Amino acid sequence: MAAQGRKNVHGKAGVRFKAGYTASKNKSMLRNVVSELIVGGEVKVTSGVVKELKSLADHLITLAKRGDLHARRLAAQTVRTGYVDANGKEALDKLFSELGPKFASRNGGYTRALKLGQRRGDSAEVVLVKWVD
Repeated sequence: MAAQGRKNVHGKAGVRFKAGYTASKNKSMLRNVVSELIVGGEVKVTSGVVKELKSLADHLITLAKRGDLHARRLAAQTVRTGYVDANGKEALDKLFSELGPKFASRNGGYTRALKLGQRRGDSAEVVLVKWVD
């Protein structure tokens, strides 16, 4: 049985339980990954991230297809600033100027996930997520 003492501190009795990965960290990671997908066109992630990433990316494309100011502000809550492509275009601008018109005639399914195999260090399954042509 563990010794009595203060919780979540190092030292006598140690750290018994402290949640490592919170919902805010997950949301922040998804914002980074979807911004990288918009700028780069493809991104490698683990298989656990794919479902949430595809859902978020499809929602952002739907907002970009609307194209109004309210949709741009909703998308700006998710897409990170500072992600710039080779032409110097920000991720949000690229979303609304290139990707929205590109998928204007498509009714969904904007992303494709291709399994690449397992990562060498920890054998996690790696998936390539990219936009549909």
